[in-house]
Amino acid sequence: MRAVIQRVKEASVIIDGKVYSNIGRGFLVLLAVEENDTEKDMEYLLKKIPNLRVFEGESGKMNLSLKDVGGEMLVVSQFTLLGNVKRGLRPDFTRAERPERAKKLYLEFVEKVREQGIKVKTGKFAAFMEVRLINEGPVTIIIDSRFREF
Repeated sequence: MRAVIQRVKEASVIIDGKVYSNIGRGFLVLLAVEENDTEKDMEYLLKKIPNLRVFEGESGKMNLSLKDVGGEMLVVSQFTLLGNVKRGLRPDFTRAERPERAKKLYLEFVEKVREQGIKVKTGKFAAFMEVRLINEGPVTIIIDSRFREF
């Protein structure tokens, strides 16, 4: 699984010109499910993302996690994170998981984040969405479960 995490003041998903979901301070997580991802891949992201220490504490240093600051999370499925452009200029998305399985893992990821006590909103799987955000910092982190340490 690959995730792009952006620390935001606010973020929203617009579908057909209407607000579908929105959050205040927290993380916008763009999530891609790669072919052959397993529960281990998901568990890795579930341990990392909510506990990333990228919010400033009293010292002004990034030392607090999303959990520490009571932040929210907006999770948007985005298979294009897996686009391969090594050859040519048109991305190849063959590494993306089949939609049925990707949706299942995406929804399971969201539910497991909620189980950690984090308020989570989502985009709509496979919909055309406008994602709006105010990136705070800016702070953007990329995590790929395929490059985890065992």
